[in-house]
Amino acid sequence: MATPLPTRPLGTTSMDISRIGFGSLAMGGAQWVSGRGEQTDDDSVASARAAIEAGINWIDTAPVYGRGLAEELVGRVVRDFPAADRPLIFTKAGLAWDDDDPRGEPTRTGSPDRIRREVDDSLRRLGVERIDLYQMHWPPLDDYRVEDYWPVFAELRDQGKVRAIGLSNHTVEELAAAERITHVDSMQPPFSALNRDAAADVIPASRAQGTAVLAYAPMESGLLTGTFTPERAGSLSETDWRKSDPAFSGEGLRRNLMVVDALSAVAAARGVTTSAIAVAWTLSFDGLTGAIVGARTPGQIADWIDAASLELSADELDTIARAIEASGAGTGPARPAPLS
Repeated sequence: MATPLPTRPLGTTSMDISRIGFGSLAMGGAQWVSGRGEQTDDDSVASARAAIEAGINWIDTAPVYGRGLAEELVGRVVRDFPAADRPLIFTKAGLAWDDDDPRGEPTRTGSPDRIRREVDDSLRRLGVERIDLYQMHWPPLDDYRVEDYWPVFAELRDQGKVRAIGLSNHTVEELAAAERITHVDSMQPPFSALNRDAAADVIPASRAQGTAVLAYAPMESGLLTGTFTPERAGSLSETDWRKSDPAFSGEGLRRNLMVVDALSAVAAARGVTTSAIAVAWTLSFDGLTGAIVGARTPGQIADWIDAASLELSADELDTIARAIEASGAGTGPARPAPLS
């Protein structure tokens, strides 16, 4: 039986979620543009299963992760659990890909007809009758706008194909436009000690209207684990997108590792891992409902699961804030506001 983890309400929905969710991006393997390099299906399935057994009660996925592969593997995992123990499944819509160009950038579209097809495809791959949270993955780059695609999400909810609806990678202005149509149950921004902008806009705006916030990339794709070095960066696979990202080399990496050093110092004093402190830092912000964390092997779960129950002290938050400010890494608030 899974160990219970602290939970929080998913906004105004009837769902309660663990403070950490399992991110399935790596389960898509290397066969798509944002893959994390080679990944076996067996490792992917074992990792997701280990996360559930550790007490995590939701999985975040998307069709574009491996061009359907991640959803298929998530479906394989959840079928192994009795209905009462199955995790909630959150997936997305709005990214199209070309099977003849697997390393090509996906197309961001808000086509209502495509979204209606996508939800059926996701239900089939996942092997479920209803998706617990359905999100628009990115704002479209075609002619469609919030007013075109958000009513479709409400329609899918009313039809019973999804329980709740949310926006991923959207702005405060887009949140407001969607809210005028029907309530936005969740927002999903990137958020970490190196990418803090959401703390200045998306998180407070969402909190004000009862919208949950699910942070992704709280460990910055491995940068904040305490195990990333210039040598490791140089040895990344050519199929790993981090190979060419400036945050993982040169001056950008040097600045980022200054923040990592502070996280590691706090972790050492606490007797936990740097990864756990990095995730706990994101969860210290008022209005942050949960953080999405991935793993490529079951053993990696133990590296960060403690974050689900950690609360950082004011002194620890100050230590990290000083390092953020001294390094010049990233933008946005360096520290959560004290609770009143």
